Amino acid sequence: MGMNYIDASMLQKAFLAGAKGLEAKKDWINELNVFPVPDGDTGTNMTMTIMSAAKEVAAIENPTMDALVKAISSGSLRGARGNSGVILSQLFRGFTKEIAGEEQITTLVLTNAFVRATETAYKAVMKPKEGTILTVAKGMADKAAELVTETEDIIEFCQKVIDHGDYVLSQTPEMLPVLKQAGVVDSGGQGLMQVLKGAFDCLLGKEVDLSVERSDHQQSSFSADSRGLEDIDIKFGYCTEFIINLEKPYDENSELDLKNYLESIGDSLVVVSDDEIVKIHVHTNDPGLAIQKALTYGSLSRMKIDNMREEHQEKLIKESEKLAQQQKAEKEAKPQPRKPYGFISVSAGEGLDEIFRGIGADYLIEGGQTMNPSTEDMLNAIDRVNADTIYILPNNKNIILAAEQAKSLVENKKVIVIPSKTIPQGITAIINFAADLSPEENEKNMMEELSKVKTGQITYAVRNTMIDDIEIQEGDIMALGDHGILAVGKDIDTTVLKSLQSMIEEESELVTIYYGKDVSPEEAEGLKEKAEEIFSACEVELHAGGQPIYYYLLSVE
Repeated sequence: MGMNYIDASMLQKAFLAGAKGLEAKKDWINELNVFPVPDGDTGTNMTMTIMSAAKEVAAIENPTMDALVKAISSGSLRGARGNSGVILSQLFRGFTKEIAGEEQITTLVLTNAFVRATETAYKAVMKPKEGTILTVAKGMADKAAELVTETEDIIEFCQKVIDHGDYVLSQTPEMLPVLKQAGVVDSGGQGLMQVLKGAFDCLLGKEVDLSVERSDHQQSSFSADSRGLEDIDIKFGYCTEFIINLEKPYDENSELDLKNYLESIGDSLVVVSDDEIVKIHVHTNDPGLAIQKALTYGSLSRMKIDNMREEHQEKLIKESEKLAQQQKAEKEAKPQPRKPYGFISVSAGEGLDEIFRGIGADYLIEGGQTMNPSTEDMLNAIDRVNADTIYILPNNKNIILAAEQAKSLVENKKVIVIPSKTIPQGITAIINFAADLSPEENEKNMMEELSKVKTGQITYAVRNTMIDDIEIQEGDIMALGDHGILAVGKDIDTTVLKSLQSMIEEESELVTIYYGKDVSPEEAEGLKEKAEEIFSACEVELHAGGQPIYYYLLSVE
């Protein structure tokens, strides 16, 4: 089937097909995360980015090239989430700049658009790294430039470019050792290939689902984040946790038998064991069956059963109440007088929210590793803070690019992004702000203080892998540091203390522990006492963070 050009109508359908192609594979792309943590989010971030644009594109009834250019560029730019989403939006930005004003897209126009897309994305990243989505995009742009004089057939051209993109993607583990060791290709590059393959299927005439929810500009950012909660189908209703105090022989075969049984009655299974205990987490519709099976190995302790359907309904009620209060507050709020400076901070957890408010944050954006805020979320926050100079604290390395992108779109306020990569860094930055210094002096001072903070994050592994020559098994407790794995173990407290051992130096003075929503105050106090005993030269502080996914956040200064 020959095709010498793409018109506006075809581009609209191809873009929507590309968005749907990515959406269909987002969970698989999430699992390509190098670190086997339960919050891999590349697929989610890229999907939310492109779907933000797709809603704008779907709303165009009589497409023209200029209308599509505006919808794709603006929609993806404002909806960009995470580093991968921001880079994807920059690829679209460069691509659409090149096709603006064209009536038809030929192989020559497409080649120029690929090249400009790649150049735009590389410029957006301060320190481009090869073996990533950028490499895959550049490889396809180079291939397009090579092919453009050979054929005018769009189908033949695109097939060869995509084939080369797949080849470059397959080589990313050879460019980034961490990918090779983890046994995965670059997740951002894989996401980009899914977009192009979805669009190409549409050009080939394959039957593709193009249904996309149209944009509703009146919808608040809060309701957008909460949309679909009421439709969630909870297959297994009870979150069941307990510890087996082993009283009978328990070997690898016993563990395999236990896992197989629990998987047959539920999902979200985590089994962590040592010589004396086995810790179980499973979602099931019959906790009694899980308990009966566990009793065949020994006695039980720390039993906890939560009705997730009930919790879900309570969450819906709380979300509705929160939205109503927010809307009421917005109506009643009096305009605040302009002030010299203000702070926007990304936070995750009620305890952390209170801490940030207590040290001077004017506006909090709910987010973090499990849900990266978009560029538009940042822009809305900037609009709410009535200050001449606004400092943004992303508190996550995957949110910094979105903050920088928002900064580039603001003209009436001075915006300074302090590139805090963790919550403890963000807290340190605000604490070291001095009102009598200039914005430039404060930026320099806060950046210097960030370098003095060491951070650890404690979570669990969702798959077997190898990182930094450390073998990690599914269910292991992991401590992630600023530059890689700090420690891996079977027990939370032991892993925390082991990671602190590697973080604390002779000049260290303060250890701060923020415990998450899945840790009880009693458990946290017990850990604090152990830390005080072992690291007696340091002051140890404990705070309720309430963060999801991560049992503890650690800070050493």
